[in-house]
Amino acid sequence: MAESNQQLQHIAFIPDGNRRWAKSNGLSINQAYKRGYEQLRVVAQACFDRNIPYFSAFVFSNENWQRANDEVSILMQLALKVILKDAKELHKKNVRLCIVGSREKLSDKLQAAIHEAETLTAKNTAGTFLACFNYGGKQEIVDAVRAIAKENVDPEDINEDMISHYLYYPEVPSPDLIVRTSGEKRLSNFLLWESAYSEFAFVDEFWPEFNEERLDKVLADYANRGRRFGK
Repeated sequence: MAESNQQLQHIAFIPDGNRRWAKSNGLSINQAYKRGYEQLRVVAQACFDRNIPYFSAFVFSNENWQRANDEVSILMQLALKVILKDAKELHKKNVRLCIVGSREKLSDKLQAAIHEAETLTAKNTAGTFLACFNYGGKQEIVDAVRAIAKENVDPEDINEDMISHYLYYPEVPSPDLIVRTSGEKRLSNFLLWESAYSEFAFVDEFWPEFNEERLDKVLADYANRGRRFGK
């Protein structure tokens, strides 16, 4: 018999399909990302309302720099606006904002905004919103190994707990459930270390179409699963 599920602590999203949704609706890339961002806020709040304390979203991968310059520029401008605006709104709701990923290639202005947002919300306790921005799962592991190497650690002392300690946000529990929209069925370099025992849900809707009703269906399906963790 599978063990009964405990309360879901951390749900993570790969909000895929914004551009395809825009194309199918005759909209621009700019409109696609604005709608995707709006939906991200709605779904995050819905998760917090359902007593899920940690919400993660893969908003910009370190591979996304390879996209067209105009598209990257739109995303960077939107990121700056969102971070500055949302930090204040999340702070009013007592929600902590964490920007998870490398700071390389980010403008000084954007890095300053990230620091300001994280500092403002650092002590909030009503939930944690983790925006994985300029993030890559392989890069996170590389950065952790590099940090360990700088400590001159004996190789025999390196174990899973030590590597976990050097990840970007080691205090955050691994995701219980990872949801990817748009019908794609892959991780795309998202939370590779942390997802070792995560459950997965792949849904056909494009991200802008993913709503609270669909969220509840995903959560109901998760609640009926048995998690054995290798036992």
